[in-house]
Amino acid sequence: MISTDLHLLFSNIRKEFPALTQKAYGKDLVYLDSAATTLKPQSVIDRMTQFYSYETGNVHRGAHFIADKATQAFENARMRTAQFLGAESADEIIFVRGTTEGINLVAQTYGKMNLKAGDEILLTEMEHHANIVPWQMIAEQTGAKILAVGLLENGELDLNDFKLKLSSKTKIFAFTACSNVLGTNNDMKFLTALAHQAGAKVLIDGAQIVSQAPINVKDLDCDFFVFSAHKLFGPFGLGVVYGKKSILESLPPYQGGGSMISKVTFEKTTYNDIPYRFEAGTPHVAGAVGLHSAIDFVERLGFKNIHAFESELLSKATSSLLQIPGLKIFGTSATKGPMVSFNIQGAHHSDLSQIIDQEGVAVRAGHHCTQPLMAKLGVQGTVRASFSVYNNTDDIEHLVKAVEKAREMLL
Repeated sequence: MISTDLHLLFSNIRKEFPALTQKAYGKDLVYLDSAATTLKPQSVIDRMTQFYSYETGNVHRGAHFIADKATQAFENARMRTAQFLGAESADEIIFVRGTTEGINLVAQTYGKMNLKAGDEILLTEMEHHANIVPWQMIAEQTGAKILAVGLLENGELDLNDFKLKLSSKTKIFAFTACSNVLGTNNDMKFLTALAHQAGAKVLIDGAQIVSQAPINVKDLDCDFFVFSAHKLFGPFGLGVVYGKKSILESLPPYQGGGSMISKVTFEKTTYNDIPYRFEAGTPHVAGAVGLHSAIDFVERLGFKNIHAFESELLSKATSSLLQIPGLKIFGTSATKGPMVSFNIQGAHHSDLSQIIDQEGVAVRAGHHCTQPLMAKLGVQGTVRASFSVYNNTDDIEHLVKAVEKAREMLL
């Protein structure tokens, strides 16, 4: 059990999220879809409003007061993000549109340069489509082959299978830090070290982990780490790629346009230094500013407090849902993240979610962009409830009552 003081802290934090003041179908909104996107605190909303009100200049190329303010805010956000990830330099931080574009960037630069026929790309069976499809595309272009590490019954990686499939042919190992369906938290440092021993480069999809636990990319020793701001209480449309400086400096541009150049003639173009080489065109400046504020918000709470609080919510939700006849939870790792994916025997997941929604409880239903994982589990989809810092035990009780009502109506 966590302390009364910690409960009070998160009760007060809940008040910082204006979205929770609204009703859904006449009932107080219960938001349990944070694995899809987190709600935004007032501090992030206010900071972005301030930017659009008083700092709306284009960055790097402007020669006036407002452009200077915007450029400073943008680069401050880059430095803050580097600090948040434990990167050695702000030059190792590339701003993109999200995790998906970040993985595509790595695949189409590092992958295109370094993969050839006979090479292997190692993934896992719990990956989001964003960490499957870009590698399939580059495999088709280069002749490389994709392998996937299997899972154990509880949703954890099968380490014996990992060691079996990891070989000198493995050039890239790309894996999620936390499954967006099973909640499984993978041992990033351990897996990275084993992959490096085989000579592979490592990309970590950090979309689900960045709001749960502190990240230090130097300690992890990963070659690439990607995440989206909107999973971290920040805005949509802004993502981050961390890459080791020595690797980034060797890579070609991902897209062409303004800002990523050094000199342009019709005969030849030379390219800018990193990270700007990978940031063609006008960037999402307000998004970077919003991310800066979101990082401040998370670190004000403290990851130790976040973990303790979310773990209690997960424990209560798991034990309560398992009291419902016919309900099965997918992913039972002892160290899983704050989400529960489930089905009820005899009821379709979409029908369940529609009734739950009518009770004012927002959950996710479907394949969660993990169709290979659904095939592995032998289902078409699941209902997923995911928890964050603005939830409480009352939300769990509302969820359980909504699921019980849905079961009664459908069976």
